[in-house]
Amino acid sequence: MLLDTVLQAAEKIVAEEGLSPEQLKPHSKQCGYRSAEALRHPKSRYPNSRSKPSFPGGFLAAAVAVGLLSALIGCYSGGRPTRIGSNAPDFTVQDSDHKVTLSQFRGQVVVLNFWGTFCPPCIEETPSLVQMQKRLKDKGVVVVAVSIDTDDDAYHKFLKDYKINLITVRDGAQKSSSLYGTFGWPETYVIDRNGMIRRKFIGAVDWSSPEITDYLSKL
Repeated sequence: MLLDTVLQAAEKIVAEEGLSPEQLKPHSKQCGYRSAEALRHPKSRYPNSRSKPSFPGGFLAAAVAVGLLSALIGCYSGGRPTRIGSNAPDFTVQDSDHKVTLSQFRGQVVVLNFWGTFCPPCIEETPSLVQMQKRLKDKGVVVVAVSIDTDDDAYHKFLKDYKINLITVRDGAQKSSSLYGTFGWPETYVIDRNGMIRRKFIGAVDWSSPEITDYLSKL
């Protein structure tokens, strides 16, 4: 299996370089996604230098191997099971505009999208989410977009500027995303009409693609 191969490669490189697990621990909960601060200010990842630090080749190889391993194990589980085939955890979010409860959409196919205005991949996929929602609305498919923005003004400015015609709610405390073990953005769950999680997508998706729209319309 690919996972076994990556694990063996990582262990071999770490052993050859004499590196300890502590040296390779990630320093961010973004789990494969750049943090908001890094996205706004790329140089802030290296605050004491104008250029990126250099590392021995072996260290970089080990970091890459362990990073890939983390992506396969950590990011896809979020520290918890992916919940595929289980009931979607219910939640209620109240922001300055309205209150949204996940279970109120029971009987519809829900595309539960966790996103943020500061996140380039989130912005990238937003137009296709809007397009897909418009196309499949009559088939009982609804997008529930939960923003994890802490800045209410930035959130509303984004909705206005980009004319977002979706069910959106802001959960700055990230309580709903934490229920799903989600700490990287965007991350999306497809929930069927009975409230069961059917698929999980990590990263930006072209929601207008024939494969996606065909899958959703058949649920």
